[in-house]
Amino acid sequence: MNDSSWGAPPHAGSQAGYWGPTDRGPAQGVAPAGPAYDAPEAQQTRPMPIVPDVPAPGGNQDDDRGAARPGGPLFRDETFHGGTSPHEMYRDETPSAQPHAAVPQNPDPMPDASQPAPAPQKKSAGRDLGAAIGVGVGLGAVIVASLFVVKAVFVGVIAIAVVVGLWELTSRLQERKSIKAPLVPLALGGAAMVVAGYVRGAEGAWVAMALTALAVLVWRMTEPPEGYLKDVTAGLFAAFYVPFLATFVAMMLTADDGAQRVLTFLLLTVVSDTGAYAVGWRFGKRKLAPRISPGKTREGLLGAVSFAMVVGALCMQFLIDDGTWWQGLLLGLAVAASATLGDLGESMIKRDLGIKDMGTLLPGHGGIMDRLDSLLPTAPVVWLLFVLFVGSG
Repeated sequence: MNDSSWGAPPHAGSQAGYWGPTDRGPAQGVAPAGPAYDAPEAQQTRPMPIVPDVPAPGGNQDDDRGAARPGGPLFRDETFHGGTSPHEMYRDETPSAQPHAAVPQNPDPMPDASQPAPAPQKKSAGRDLGAAIGVGVGLGAVIVASLFVVKAVFVGVIAIAVVVGLWELTSRLQERKSIKAPLVPLALGGAAMVVAGYVRGAEGAWVAMALTALAVLVWRMTEPPEGYLKDVTAGLFAAFYVPFLATFVAMMLTADDGAQRVLTFLLLTVVSDTGAYAVGWRFGKRKLAPRISPGKTREGLLGAVSFAMVVGALCMQFLIDDGTWWQGLLLGLAVAASATLGDLGESMIKRDLGIKDMGTLLPGHGGIMDRLDSLLPTAPVVWLLFVLFVGSG
């Protein structure tokens, strides 16, 4: 290390005692002035140790003398005396040993050994399970009662769920994106679509879908043209996403064992969601789609597939006419995949809208659309597999 690390010597024309006498003695290579020092003692003076400058008590730290500070690689990021930097060495010493060292004003309190350690927080399920179970049992009772008593009553339940789901979806679109999808033609056309699917099958559902789309286009013409394209586009999306997909549930019901088919469809979807939730909450570590739904894990998906395949094999073997267990395995696998994709699809919509739930109608669940998210895309998949495995009648 050169001398410049301690400060440059005074110029030839400067006064010898520019900084004045101090208790540190003369600088190296410079003859001190005044009677306090003599040349022989100055020549025998040992070099000062290399330590960082410490300002004098009460001195001005912005003085020009601070311009000459230690430099060189030693005072950058390299270690000092076994891995401790100069600042850390003086900071760790007590104030009595280093009276000029900075003392923290609010040191962290030492933990009290007599107090017990805080208990680790339990893993939270993320929602009110009591309310969720109660609402789920109530909905299940209504569905089963209407399904096995009078089929037409269950068609009415589907139509009501569709109308409420359309109301939630269009309301959130208007609130968050200022998109005004026409609710009146969607609600009327959606209910008619479900009834047409039950009465006339797939042909009736497609005709009702086309008429609903036309009604949305015409209804929106009664308002100013600004935003027409985005409003009708959202309306067509809502018509397909909610009522059209729900018509496949009504079409399942038309078979001789229609009630058993609908029950199998509902059981597999609910079991898939429950298996994913239970296994993912308990064992989930690897995220499935963190950018879309951070709560879903790959372990949860395996739980959904396992639960759905087991229940699917049992349902196809014992509930469905001419069904076999291996068909149930394939059915359960398909339901787990479609239910997961449907859940991720609605999560994508809600993330785009910046909301957590579509509504608050169902305590512990959110809104109707938060329960239909996995049911709607699963309905056409189950209907198609039933037709392929055991026919439509």
